[in-house]
Amino acid sequence: MTSTELPASLIRTLPGSAYTDPQVFALEQEKIFEQMWFCAARASDLAAPGNFRTVQVGRESVLVTRSRDHSVRAFLNICRHRGARLCTEESGEVKRAFQCPYHAWTYGLDGKLVAAPNLTSMPDVDRTAYGLIPVHVREWLGYVWVCLAADPPSFEEDVIGAATERLGDPRAIEHYQADELAVGRTLHYEVRANWKLIVENFMECYHCATIHPELTEVLPEFADGYAAQYYVGHGAEFAAEAEGFTVDGSPGVERIPGVSQDQDRRYYAITVKPQVFINLVPDHVIVLRMYPLAADHTVLECDWLFLKEVVDSGKDLSRSVELFHRVNMQDFDACERCQPAMDSRAYAAGGVLVPSEHHIRAFHDWVEGRLRG
Repeated sequence: MTSTELPASLIRTLPGSAYTDPQVFALEQEKIFEQMWFCAARASDLAAPGNFRTVQVGRESVLVTRSRDHSVRAFLNICRHRGARLCTEESGEVKRAFQCPYHAWTYGLDGKLVAAPNLTSMPDVDRTAYGLIPVHVREWLGYVWVCLAADPPSFEEDVIGAATERLGDPRAIEHYQADELAVGRTLHYEVRANWKLIVENFMECYHCATIHPELTEVLPEFADGYAAQYYVGHGAEFAAEAEGFTVDGSPGVERIPGVSQDQDRRYYAITVKPQVFINLVPDHVIVLRMYPLAADHTVLECDWLFLKEVVDSGKDLSRSVELFHRVNMQDFDACERCQPAMDSRAYAAGGVLVPSEHHIRAFHDWVEGRLRG
């Protein structure tokens, strides 16, 4: 059997260079992250006018803020004068406007140019035309989503549609009331691995019995190696002895009232391409967002969302947070273990996918299709 022939049980992955080549990554930034809806920030982080966050979307820094009319706005984080970065902090608050620290060009929360040295002597400068460059914005599940494309794809099809495709019912995710939940904990991760390795890891459970002992104690069907999240409408059932989705199987906190009887004691996972993983359990929602920065460097931000009264009460959330935090750390360690081998001659043609991972090939085909344009 030659190196290019495979038995019927195995399917070839992407070649190793797809995970290491800076030119491939630059093309992904252009064709994927800058063209699709990107989950940028939790809306509650922008509670008041002047609150802002800066987010790396593809090759661009994006400034997301709450305007004076309380709507969410997003702009390229670049002064229109000489291209200086407007805001260098990851988050913060301004009172009435954003001012460039280089030449003091000043922009209102709506992006309009409102002041600049000697601006009155330049009456031909249109303050709207020379305002900040806007970025398309939507809100869903309590998050701000942005799109850099001039003509964005359908949010209903690409984003909401991913949840509908997974759960089988467009209303099913609404039962978790994610837009009304409060952030109980946020953790940040720096992973020295390609973003596609992280997506592939989330898509399969062939590894679960090997590296996720705590998760398979709560979700025993994951020990069989099949990813329940890729069967429409199916949620992995909690073990009979597990009282909650916690690191030790102990009871969690108050159940979200809207969760249906069919959804109770089950775990659902949704992948919203290109960079969001949504995890649903009866008493909380976990939203994991990727920010790919280089071919071998991905930053992730993970929110654990609970009922507001639970968070406000000061209840101990550590056992609920610890379970998925351990899963994250175990997964990211595995991805970092794989990344160095992507440059190996042994991986030049790629690896292989076993039958329980064959659905990952559809993700690879999607990536290749996006890059072909």
